[in-house]
Amino acid sequence: MNRKETLDGLRESPKVDVCVLGGGINGLSVFRELALQGVNVLLVEQADYCSGASAALSRMVHGGLRYLENGEFSLVQESLVERDRLLRNAPHYVAPLATTVPIFDVFSGFANGIVRFLGLSRRPSRRGAVVIKAGLSIYDFLTRKRALMPRHQFRGRRSTLAKWPALNPAIRNSATYYDAWVSHPERIGMELLVDGLTSSANAAALNYATVEQNSGGEFLLRDGLSGETLTIKPALIINATGGWIDIANGALFPEKGRPAPLMGGTKGSHLIIDNVGLREMLDGHMIYYENEDGRICILFPYLGKVLVGSTDIRVDDPGTVRCEADERDYILQSLAFVLPGVVIRPEEIVFQFAGVRPLPASKDSFTGRIPRDHFCTVIEGNDGGPPVLCMIGGKWTTFRSFGELAADMALERLGRKRRLDTAERTFGGGRDFPDDQGDWLRRLAATTGLAEDRAATLFARYGTDAAEVARFMAAAPDRLLPHAGYSARELIFLIRGEAVEHLDDILLRRTTLAITGELSLEMADAVLEILAAEKGWPPQRAAEERTRFLTLMHERHGVCEETLSARNEQRSEVCETTAKSG
Repeated sequence: MNRKETLDGLRESPKVDVCVLGGGINGLSVFRELALQGVNVLLVEQADYCSGASAALSRMVHGGLRYLENGEFSLVQESLVERDRLLRNAPHYVAPLATTVPIFDVFSGFANGIVRFLGLSRRPSRRGAVVIKAGLSIYDFLTRKRALMPRHQFRGRRSTLAKWPALNPAIRNSATYYDAWVSHPERIGMELLVDGLTSSANAAALNYATVEQNSGGEFLLRDGLSGETLTIKPALIINATGGWIDIANGALFPEKGRPAPLMGGTKGSHLIIDNVGLREMLDGHMIYYENEDGRICILFPYLGKVLVGSTDIRVDDPGTVRCEADERDYILQSLAFVLPGVVIRPEEIVFQFAGVRPLPASKDSFTGRIPRDHFCTVIEGNDGGPPVLCMIGGKWTTFRSFGELAADMALERLGRKRRLDTAERTFGGGRDFPDDQGDWLRRLAATTGLAEDRAATLFARYGTDAAEVARFMAAAPDRLLPHAGYSARELIFLIRGEAVEHLDDILLRRTTLAITGELSLEMADAVLEILAAEKGWPPQRAAEERTRFLTLMHERHGVCEETLSARNEQRSEVCETTAKSG
């Protein structure tokens, strides 16, 4: 991922078979697919990899239970197959999640569900036991041959409240089934990128760059860091920019030949809450519940905190989305409905995020009825320009199959055949995943000199890639950062090897420091000092980067500088208390 080498290579050889626009999970997936087939492919991302909607998912890897009532059986079946593949191919980041549905009625939603399934009604409605039982039975049927996880089970009111006494006492039943969750989705994106780059000398990628039409089939690639431009000549462009597809097409086509809008995304916002009582009462389960208006919401333990979401609001500009105050109120109101005794203090909301679901253009008044399936459409080029293949829709769980679909269409256009399948291909820290993790960790600790608990922490972060990280850390003197659980050389490893260009790249995406609410101002400054030293930034440039990051945290994630500073004091108090008790 040497930026200078990539740019120099493009200057020397501007022709590429395929230019993929968009470094989200779908763009990274199709990039990897093409790289593995030996295609000369270039990926260009306007910001950082997995920094848009691919970083704002609900952290679920699921079949889409609620899509059944829209009649999207093929999508649910595909999603369940891809979910199970991720459980096998990425066991370091994807794990089963017991999911419990509180049920407040028996027959509610039955008749409305039928007419909605037939497309005769678009009204949201509460779902009763009969509807949920039918949906879960279909779920079990679709996964019967693989049977990686237990079948669903129903509970009565008494046994439900015995297990979750904080649930709304108006509950009638509950149903528990299994889906999955992803701990580090942005790191999966990075692993797909690395898999593509290391598999082919003909693959290259750039973050913080854009592509725009020039003339005669040529395009200008603009480096967003230096401002310099160079010419590229792709035979095919894949527009995988998600919610930005129409904006990207505006830069690829002249105004007269610009295609009609293809996207009509909706915004989903989430909160990360630090409330020990709330986390413990969940008992490791996701609560998959309906708010009083029939909107589906989720609530589950996430990396020591609790994730709650989400909203579903139409948006026009994907670049300005953030979790607004009324959305926070809605999410907290939904939480109060399902767990009426739980009170969340403002300071317990340690992080918030929002992203745009890349849904196809639709005039449907009820956003829940907009199809969640994915497809590709090709727009033929004009004035000598190449065709543009647009990836429309999609959900995070199906990134591999969606990338496969787009890659196969691209290969057909190029007159080439697929030579490698990714369905059962492990990647990143999922490769050579050990059956006996304890033995693996003991051997890693013995060979690197790291403490076994430190090795376990690295394994949780990187899977079997932890071995490479640990060897780098052990090769020179290292130090832990203040109250972070990360060391200086661990971060240097990420900065040097994973195209880190800004402070938020490493604090928001290469690590989980920000989303878990662990980040303090002291910690951010310590990481900035390391990053500035690696990049050779002068003090003024480092100060600008600090301001940029603090503004981003405040405006996009609801965490102001004062909050980060207060965490310094909280960490110090904890350390003093621990030292005294020790």
